[in-house]
Amino acid sequence: MRKRWAMMLILLGSLLLCACSTKAKFASEGIDSSITPQQALTESATLENVQLLWGGVIISSINLTDATQFEILAYPLTSQQRPDINRSPIGRFLAVQQGYLEISDYAPGRLLTVSGTLQEMRSGRIGESKYIYPVLNITQLHLWRKPVQRSEAQFHFGLGVMF
Repeated sequence: MRKRWAMMLILLGSLLLCACSTKAKFASEGIDSSITPQQALTESATLENVQLLWGGVIISSINLTDATQFEILAYPLTSQQRPDINRSPIGRFLAVQQGYLEISDYAPGRLLTVSGTLQEMRSGRIGESKYIYPVLNITQLHLWRKPVQRSEAQFHFGLGVMF
């Protein structure tokens, strides 16, 4: 009987640990994560209907007539598919989500990972410079949580007494 309870506790503990682990947000089947936005500019003809996975920092968000468009500064993705802002950026791209999204949730500076197909190349501007953006038609997106910023030192001292 004791062994059964011990096994149940071990199983329960294992399940809890698995539930806490961070998993990738997108299925990787059929997605080419090796193509960067910069490569898409030169290889756009061969990338029709190829499912891509990109992510980065939102530069701007705008609601269009029937879609929401994001300008994103792309970064390499971690194994959890989160943009790794500690590495160098790998270009910019536009991502278009059909329908309305609340752009206050998708504010500049937030991290976003998207999967979708390459739609077209579109001319734009970054300041005074001309820029050509690859445009990704979003099939799935994930907005990452805002990091918790603490302004005070988090030091606690306690004394426990048990009777």
